[in-house]
Amino acid sequence: MRLSKLFFTTLRDDPADAEMPSHRLLLRAGYVRQLGSGIYSLLPLGFRVNRRVEQIVREEMDRIGCQEMEMPVVHPADVWRASGRYDAVGPEMGRFKDRAGRDMVLAMTHEEVVGLLLADIVRSYRQLPMMVYHFQTKWRDEPRARGGLIRVREFVMKDAYSIDRDEAGLDVSYWAQHGAYVRIFERLGLKTIAVSSDVGMMGGSQAHEFMVLNPAGEDVLVLCEACGYAANRQVAVVPRPDPPQEEPLPLEEIATPGTTTIASLAAFLGIGPERTAKAAFFMTGDGRLVSAIVRGDHEVNETKLFNAVKASGGMRPAQVEEIRAAGMEPGYGSPIGAHDTVVVIDELAARSANLVAGANREGFHNRNVNHGRDFQADIVADLTTAMEGDPCPTCGQPVILRNGIEVGNIFKLGTKYTDAFGATYLGEDGVAHQIVMGSYGIGIGRNVACIVEAHHDDKGIVWPAEVAPYAAHLVSIGAAREPQVAEIAERLHAFSIEAGREILWDDRDESPGVKFTDAELLGMPWILTVSPRSLAAGGVEVTERATGERSTRSIEAVEALIAGG
Repeated sequence: MRLSKLFFTTLRDDPADAEMPSHRLLLRAGYVRQLGSGIYSLLPLGFRVNRRVEQIVREEMDRIGCQEMEMPVVHPADVWRASGRYDAVGPEMGRFKDRAGRDMVLAMTHEEVVGLLLADIVRSYRQLPMMVYHFQTKWRDEPRARGGLIRVREFVMKDAYSIDRDEAGLDVSYWAQHGAYVRIFERLGLKTIAVSSDVGMMGGSQAHEFMVLNPAGEDVLVLCEACGYAANRQVAVVPRPDPPQEEPLPLEEIATPGTTTIASLAAFLGIGPERTAKAAFFMTGDGRLVSAIVRGDHEVNETKLFNAVKASGGMRPAQVEEIRAAGMEPGYGSPIGAHDTVVVIDELAARSANLVAGANREGFHNRNVNHGRDFQADIVADLTTAMEGDPCPTCGQPVILRNGIEVGNIFKLGTKYTDAFGATYLGEDGVAHQIVMGSYGIGIGRNVACIVEAHHDDKGIVWPAEVAPYAAHLVSIGAAREPQVAEIAERLHAFSIEAGREILWDDRDESPGVKFTDAELLGMPWILTVSPRSLAAGGVEVTERATGERSTRSIEAVEALIAGG
């Protein structure tokens, strides 16, 4: 490809709103352009990288017996109503009406469609097991699109689905997909950690997320360097020691002016935060006010709370008027005397005696609050968030916290979606059985961004060879005064096309400085420089982009390098 004909442009300055290296470099190097919040066009360079990533994913899916297909991006809403997710999913789902007034959905994922297809196609145990996958556009109306391709609203995802007779078969498929993911990310040049994760809106019994460590990652990972325990902080279970055993003391209201935080309350009373009860208030999508209670030395884990109350349609912080309508006072709130609220208490807080909690009067708290005597929770559950230094649930050693970016996920769905659509097979016993499903996703654009996050320097992108848009970047210098430069550049360019390993040739009438700056910014694995000086030295100057190592090689050696990729 001649750079003079390429549909792209580079930017000399960093975009003002690009904070992450991948966002900054993909924009500067002419790989992507933003159309709207979380909506990007892939320019030819970006499209070629996407295709290279897709091909690696495709090869590893095919390797484990997945069959590629394609499903629609627009779904009738009734399909999602059948599974219950139409109402359970919040505003991130794209909903609209067609010209006939029918409710429609922009696909977030395709479990419902697969379940419907299974009900139509699968009849006998002889057809199972099997796996299918596709690459398809997804729409999720993210409230805070950020980081370029890291968190977007429209994206291409590879989603695969395993179809098995029973849970034992699902387990085999699940770990086959796990192994394929390990190989995919190794080939993409990404170091990943598989962590236990929340099943979320997908449902099911087990899930893992494949994470790359990154300080800008939105997920927090709980890791144990001693035994290898790894979990998303959303679901990490941390052992809590039993609190001291105390006899309940009489409830006592005390004045605590200006103590709307746990820190200020503890300082005012001269006690540790573990002697206090913290209340947090949320509204679910189905209109319930939830009061969550943890000890003051811990934080409410919203994912655990969401799962405990089986929130439908999402969950958001409650507003002041909503809290007061239930008889509670923000900053001084507790469930004592409250009404019309679902009370959920952390199991450690429920076992802790004589805590200080809000009195539901501004400037006042209650001493010696005891669960079961002074208020009764509707739900007792693990609600706390893991903290740095907490004991590992497996070996007891201190855990560490690291930020990460999710690049893939796998789910054991069970029969949630096949139940919804009556997808059964006739077993060897002559009886109908529910088909068991798994779901496995990889976002293509996010992986491209994470590759750049992992492979760049202060000059630009450094693509691994397997995903680079071109095998090499050819720079011709001084062609106007030395005809042999143009002749050899033409020869290498033509050879690359014939060899099926096309290179990018900077044939522009630009200065050497501009050409070399762009070559380093664009990031092909090799920079091939043809100039009067290189010819005098015996051929072509070859620079390995990752290391900066240079050597002069013969034309034939450079052709071998191109052909070998």
